[in-house]
Amino acid sequence: MDDEHAASYTRSAHRMCACTEPFALRSGFLDLQWFAAEDEGRTEDPTEFKIRKAREEGRVAKSQELNGALILLLPLLSLIAFAPWMLKTFMEMIRFFYERCTTSDPFDPVLVAVFFRYFVLLALPVTLTALISGIVSNVIQNGGFIYSLKPITPQFSKIAPNFARFFSRALFSAEGLFNLAKSLGKVAAIVLVAYTTIKGEIPKLVSILDAGLVSSFFFIASMSSRILLSAALVFLLISIPDYLFQRKQFIESLKMTKQEIKEEYKQMEGDPLVKSRLRQRMRELLSQNMAVNVPKADVIITNPTHYAVAMQWDKTTMRAPMLTAKGADQLALRIKQIARDANVPIVENKPLARALYAEVEIGDIIPDEYYQALAVILAKVYALDSRKSRILKEL
Repeated sequence: MDDEHAASYTRSAHRMCACTEPFALRSGFLDLQWFAAEDEGRTEDPTEFKIRKAREEGRVAKSQELNGALILLLPLLSLIAFAPWMLKTFMEMIRFFYERCTTSDPFDPVLVAVFFRYFVLLALPVTLTALISGIVSNVIQNGGFIYSLKPITPQFSKIAPNFARFFSRALFSAEGLFNLAKSLGKVAAIVLVAYTTIKGEIPKLVSILDAGLVSSFFFIASMSSRILLSAALVFLLISIPDYLFQRKQFIESLKMTKQEIKEEYKQMEGDPLVKSRLRQRMRELLSQNMAVNVPKADVIITNPTHYAVAMQWDKTTMRAPMLTAKGADQLALRIKQIARDANVPIVENKPLARALYAEVEIGDIIPDEYYQALAVILAKVYALDSRKSRILKEL
């Protein structure tokens, strides 16, 4: 009975631990395991291909702070520049409608058309500047125009968002802390700019109680424009480190695993197995066409009886001499016989013939370590043919 009680107690303890273990990992009813890194293993910098593919999909490093700063700053400058003309146009509109307010129907089509004309004239400078500012800001950050529908394509996977990832990024990440510091900095900058500007104008603010409406209006407008202009410049300064941070985060989001890099290499360069089969097929074709390739060779290097390799170099299509045929024993004799019939020079060099036969396949370029020995042989061959002597200079 004691053993049974002990076993029962052990099972109960295990169940209790299993039940309480998640709560030991919880903080505020949120399992801390939810905030584990999902991109674990992505340690390699993104390749140019992945960055270009992300750009084609509309994914680029972008700072919304820079967009907001330019959209605030440039329309504000436009408003300041066009303020006299806009005030004149506005006063003209008020005068026009004031003179007709008692004699005309307010819904007269002519008056409605005139109203919209004045409205467009007043809104056009600021609206057009804001539109151009937004376009220019995005073009600068994107490095040009990007046309992609993927960013606005509905994604049904987002219907059930990953709250763990959201809270992790918003509260427990470098991005969340940076955004918090950025928001606090913006608020502090606005408060400081407003306080500094208003504090210096307090005597004038008191004096406008006795001033006229027009002078008071211009004074308030001037002070407001200075506050907005200073705040826009501060936002523009804040957007510079924000853009650098967003760019760093963008590169981090594109980081790849080593397996992803291998898969991308296969896509870019082709599957090594397929490339090997293609090379093998090309060698078979070259071997089958030995009777055609050997007469085109510049020289046949022999061992002298066991090995024979045919070398060809066309400087217009090859970056270096190529091995176009090779053989051993009977096949070597066949290569030499075809070469004699085609008046192709045959040079005996036992070490070079053996090395080329063993290390170079048909259709491959000669490795760099054999250039010196090959240059000596070609020098002897081309010395017999003055027409080919100029090719030596290309080696």
